[in-house]
Amino acid sequence: MIGQVAVRRFPALTVSTPRTEVRQLVAADAEAVDEVFADRRTQRWLPLADASGQIDGRAWCTELARQRRDSGDGDHWAVVRREDRRVVGCLWTRRTDWGARLTEVSYAIAPHARGYGLAAEAVDAVAIALILEHGFQRVELRVAPGNVASRRVAEKAGFSYEGLLRNAGFVHGARVDLELWSFVTADLG
Repeated sequence: MIGQVAVRRFPALTVSTPRTEVRQLVAADAEAVDEVFADRRTQRWLPLADASGQIDGRAWCTELARQRRDSGDGDHWAVVRREDRRVVGCLWTRRTDWGARLTEVSYAIAPHARGYGLAAEAVDAVAIALILEHGFQRVELRVAPGNVASRRVAEKAGFSYEGLLRNAGFVHGARVDLELWSFVTADLG
């Protein structure tokens, strides 16, 4: 195995909070994922849509999630509202650096579930699980300036603002700055 690098697989993760459960996506979640990503407010901030402006929910739940997990780069999860077992959002990680033990988390919540703190609750639970149960040292969250709702989620989930990454992202083909937020092991104390 000289010259070969072993790929680390992203850890299996299921977390529960008082109002949500975060679990791996399955093919049956495709319709709910389509609803989450079809929303214009969501599409405004995410650089994920293909040329048609839509994300294929089935692929997001199956092949794309499996590819990201198997490559070690991250994973895709469903945010399930406990009171009615309905998928109300998606969380995903990417840009995982196994040497530094860090990853970036992103999320999208269905329009009908916004404004209730479910995103912050789920993001906080995932960040804590990644640090306490899976040995990560740092979880990052990037927010396009102007995305006030995502900034509030970062704050409520206990992330700290670190600064502006100039020209670090894109939304609908245009370059944008990104705010960098982080949650680290010291934030647990």
